[in-house]
Amino acid sequence: MMDWTDRHCRYFHRLLSREARLYTEMVTSAAIIHGDRERLLGFDGFEHPVAVQLGGSEPEALARVARICADFGYDEINLNCGCPSDRVQSGAFGACLMRQPALVGECVAAMKAVVTLPVTVKCRIGVDYQEPREALWAMAEAVTRAGADELIVHARKAWLQGLSPKENRDVPPLDYPLVFDLKRDYPATPISINGGIATLDAALPLLERLDGVMLGRASYHDPGLLLAVDPVIFGRPAPFDTIFDAVEAYFPYIERQLARGIRLADMTRHMLGLFAGLPGARAFRRHLATDAVKKGAGLEVLRAAIDLVARPARAA
Repeated sequence: MMDWTDRHCRYFHRLLSREARLYTEMVTSAAIIHGDRERLLGFDGFEHPVAVQLGGSEPEALARVARICADFGYDEINLNCGCPSDRVQSGAFGACLMRQPALVGECVAAMKAVVTLPVTVKCRIGVDYQEPREALWAMAEAVTRAGADELIVHARKAWLQGLSPKENRDVPPLDYPLVFDLKRDYPATPISINGGIATLDAALPLLERLDGVMLGRASYHDPGLLLAVDPVIFGRPAPFDTIFDAVEAYFPYIERQLARGIRLADMTRHMLGLFAGLPGARAFRRHLATDAVKKGAGLEVLRAAIDLVARPARAA
């Protein structure tokens, strides 16, 4: 979710679900060590529970960064071993680490040694010509021995040679039964699943066999589905009755960020998938795409965009 789940996105998503755990976009250990840490790691306390997702492959550097993230107040540290982008391939981390489970174990152990936060790993079922049952089990064995608190499995391979990062999200076939088998062999290890889960109805049967479900692109492109997460998944009331109410609750945050010099488009770009299926949704997107990017655009632009959408009648 690089360039997607930034702090503005996460604040909005937290308005939609009080219970789901939110994850940052992947941040590399080198960037945190050498870069602007507040820009890279800063977040609003309202976002809790929130996990920071790290990219890296050097145990000492990751241990140093884990301490920094703990000081920032994150609730979990997640090591990404699944991203197939060109950037991670050149840096020898992300999905490349599926070939080095022992090194991943060393990274997990180094972080566990210096923080009390949960340390988790997100991975694929293999890369390129690896045999998934061998690759995934090798990863699970290495990270559980190192003390990982959870393994999150994107249930498809990553083809680092021959497929683009976008194609790697859709082309390799999903293999949920393989993840079920992994859970059978590692019953004491929390195992969650990711990949191709587009609705909460699809998530529910997976939760009967696994410990968690991670929603990525589905929740980003249709954030409205998050409003049903608390009642459907956690048995808690939804934070708001309608998505319109949730958007209005986002207004004070937007105003605070505008006062800090943040562009309106930096926040509304995460809202373009709202109101899917309602009359006026396309006009809403078009209005934000053309007007929110203009210099000096303010909350009035978002209000005008919302007014283009037909609100469903409330039940009597």
